[in-house]
Amino acid sequence: MDIIDKNIDKGKAFDWGRTSGDYAKYRDIYPEEFYKRIADRGLCIKGQRVLDLGTGTGVLPRNMYRYGADWTGTDISENQIAHARMLSQGMDIDYHAMSAEDIDFPDNTFDIVTACQCFFYFRHEQLIPIFRRIMKPDGRLLILYMAWLPLEDKIAGASEKLILKYNPAWSGHSETIHAIDIPECYNSDFEVVYNDVYTLNVPFTRESWNGRIKACRGIGASLSPDEIEKWEKEHTQLLCDIAPEKFDILHYAAMAELRRK
Repeated sequence: MDIIDKNIDKGKAFDWGRTSGDYAKYRDIYPEEFYKRIADRGLCIKGQRVLDLGTGTGVLPRNMYRYGADWTGTDISENQIAHARMLSQGMDIDYHAMSAEDIDFPDNTFDIVTACQCFFYFRHEQLIPIFRRIMKPDGRLLILYMAWLPLEDKIAGASEKLILKYNPAWSGHSETIHAIDIPECYNSDFEVVYNDVYTLNVPFTRESWNGRIKACRGIGASLSPDEIEKWEKEHTQLLCDIAPEKFDILHYAAMAELRRK
């Protein structure tokens, strides 16, 4: 399903379902620290019901399943949900293919609603009353994000320049460390109780970094197969020229916890 938003990539259409195979293989990259910080906040643990919006291939539910929460995941892409179900075999995770704005669960169902890498895609004013209805009193909205730092990491910067060569409209470039921005429309219904950012190094090989970049919105989710093939040939050569076989990429991660008033 194509997504078109004039505020993202200058309105260039993208569809995460087109890159689900690479997404499933190469985007399960959050370090253990990422998940531990969530659990240390007392979130997404045993005794809690959690709804993960924009779940993709179920990365967050699958990796936090061991902490004991009861997980539900939704995503607008049927292909993403299909891969999530395949990767979650043996886990009791309930997946649904639907947009965040179309979720329809009973009142007071969830202790926590999570949104990892997807919060900025939402139509917030439409979602807030839905959150109030499906979340339990004193429920939590947990927003998570992680991105490479191209201005500080040589390999990430070079890869990003090549993304822009093939997709100049891509607006996901030039990330710098910053806290998650919470739209003002949340102020009447939610209170920010925690907002943190931190840096971390994420290990890659040339193959896995190529796959990670290929599975980003600027390449796999929006370019034609011919464009992707040409980009991949050039990117593979670039990595051979500038990167050892194994290396770390500097990232930053952000976590914002909002409490329902």
